Amino acid sequence: MIEVLDLVKRWGARDAVSHVSFAVGRGEIVGFLGPNGAGKSTTMRMITGYLRPTSGEVRLGGISVTQDSKAVRASIGYLPENNPLYEDLRVREYLDFRAALKGVPRGKRANRITRVLDACEVTEVADRIIGTCSKGFRQRVGLADALLADPPVLILDEPTVGLDPGQVVHTRALIKQLATEHTVLLSTHILPEVEAICSRALILHEGRLLFDGTVSDLHRDLSGSSHVTCGFLADRETAQACLASAAGMEDPVFLDEADGICRFRASAPGGTAAREALFRECVRSNAPLVELTPERVSLEEAFLSITTRETAAEAQA
Repeated sequence: MIEVLDLVKRWGARDAVSHVSFAVGRGEIVGFLGPNGAGKSTTMRMITGYLRPTSGEVRLGGISVTQDSKAVRASIGYLPENNPLYEDLRVREYLDFRAALKGVPRGKRANRITRVLDACEVTEVADRIIGTCSKGFRQRVGLADALLADPPVLILDEPTVGLDPGQVVHTRALIKQLATEHTVLLSTHILPEVEAICSRALILHEGRLLFDGTVSDLHRDLSGSSHVTCGFLADRETAQACLASAAGMEDPVFLDEADGICRFRASAPGGTAAREALFRECVRSNAPLVELTPERVSLEEAFLSITTRETAAEAQA
């Protein structure tokens, strides 16, 4: 659905976006992750046709943004970071005005407005002046605007910035619901947001794409997920013997013992086969295994690991 091919945006001698390539398939919800100044918003603006790239190409549904910007914009619902709204208009009036600008036929506007008001749960403020609405409601009005023409692609730039915790939870749930019918590219510098909403992450740092994969891959690749915590309903010697005898379980380290449960941390590079071997040894030794937990780093730790590794590689180059 979205194809970004060797995209570059240069400001003077500086590359704000440097040779970025990725693709987002139909129905995916992908988090575009990076700190402020990483180049996320610049990339978003090039994808939506608001900013022309220095080089490279963006295609939506096979259509080039630079060759047919109007057709591409018609297939995108865009919520920019600052979410500009006409705050002196009532919500329904504003959406009617925006629907007209987007070419929604007059005879279909009322029904379409009702649908997006309901989808974004802003019906209760439909006749309220936008400037009197809370930040959370204004953000949802922006989402309703993005949905008016029923576009197949939603581009959301920092959709929860400035919201209180309750509004953040509600907005995230709404985005997940919208993703059942739309392809979503979500830009954010808030790491837990990607974990809460997205199945896939793109990490941008200083204009370069450093990671493209699932959130699970991000955890697994950087957590050393071969490490596991094992809890045995057995004494320390028996538990240690089970680990030593299980093929593929390496470097056991005693952690603690409480309430008859002895805990170790071990490396299991053999993956499923190593865990199966451990279960078999526990059965043979009559040492019930009551805990087997893979280690998992936070997304914050994963992000820092990626960016630190990239910085170190540049220093050595």
